[in-house]
Amino acid sequence: ELVSVNEISSTLPSKYSLSQNYPNPFNPVTKIRFDVPSLSSPLAKQIREASLGGDLILLKIFDITGKEVATLVNEVLHPGTYEATFDGSNFTSGVYFYQLTSGNYKETKKLLLLK
Repeated sequence: ELVSVNEISSTLPSKYSLSQNYPNPFNPVTKIRFDVPSLSSPLAKQIREASLGGDLILLKIFDITGKEVATLVNEVLHPGTYEATFDGSNFTSGVYFYQLTSGNYKETKKLLLLK
């Protein structure tokens, strides 16, 4: 399971956002783009200061039952726009969900693996 996360823009976003994966449906690889903002809540600011200027970002994949099946990102990321790659080669066809979490921000979207 090869996972990569690449910063694709150094333009500083003003808020967290999670984009729809592309392509969707996919087989077997898809990309998930997300933004880490430069301005955050006071809690995120404390977390950022404690973690040397970045936010702890979690990007996870869940199956239709809500069971976590993969973690794509679990690291401190500086503000910017990122793209993570998900390889579904070892997974069965079906509906999955991906969720971006940082501090009190959480967003979930649906993706479809067709083999």
